[in-house]
Amino acid sequence: MTVAEALAWARQQGLDRLEAQTLLAHALGQTRTWLLTHDDAPLPEGCLALLQRRLDGVPVAYLTGTQEFHGLSLRVTPDTLVPRPDTETLVDWALDLLPPGTSAQVLDLGTGSGAIALALAHRRPAAQVHAVDASAGALATAQANGARLGLSVSWHLGSWFAPLAGLDFDLIASNPPYIRDDDPHLPALRHEPRTALAAGPDGLADLRAIVGGAPAHLRRGGWLLLEHGWDQADAVAALLKAAGFQDLQHRCDLAGHRRCTGGCWRL
Repeated sequence: MTVAEALAWARQQGLDRLEAQTLLAHALGQTRTWLLTHDDAPLPEGCLALLQRRLDGVPVAYLTGTQEFHGLSLRVTPDTLVPRPDTETLVDWALDLLPPGTSAQVLDLGTGSGAIALALAHRRPAAQVHAVDASAGALATAQANGARLGLSVSWHLGSWFAPLAGLDFDLIASNPPYIRDDDPHLPALRHEPRTALAAGPDGLADLRAIVGGAPAHLRRGGWLLLEHGWDQADAVAALLKAAGFQDLQHRCDLAGHRRCTGGCWRL
């Protein structure tokens, strides 16, 4: 089968053309530009199986092993969520609060592939960035990303604040699980780790834990920034207010939804 025949087959199966081209280029070790100018090139055995796995819902990032995030190329594995563009909103907000040259202590909770921590370490190299994950597999992926990119982050294995005794921070950012256990979209995400997605009947279990634990690890004037579901902004703001946070604010994602909520610890 040639490149052109494989792309025609993918279209017939309903696969996005750009995704099909990306996967075939990856399988051949070529660029998409090369693919478009060599549509009569024969494909090695197994290429259709790669396309079939995408049709079965496996994310492109798992099939290629990489995902771009905030200007960085990250390795991703089934131990980690695939970093989404919406999470760049959280990083941008954190950068707004961290002036260039800052030596602030910064924490990424539930780091996964290391996306947030590494983006902040890349843009604010003088900051002291820490990252936590409860999954040993995810943390190993994040550490490997940091080493490959030459970015310094202190990695901690454990659940939320458990491995951080005695440490406090100027800014804490987190993209925790926030999907409801019965959310109808979960089956479409079946190839990603469920423990990094779902958080109880209302999706707020981990957000509650983070808001409850953050004051003991925030310096006065420090910020807690949280990503959450498109319809959870008011609920997360209520959690922050009840815990004593002030200056509550939201940031919108690319679709205009209030995707991130945060507050300042002034007590």
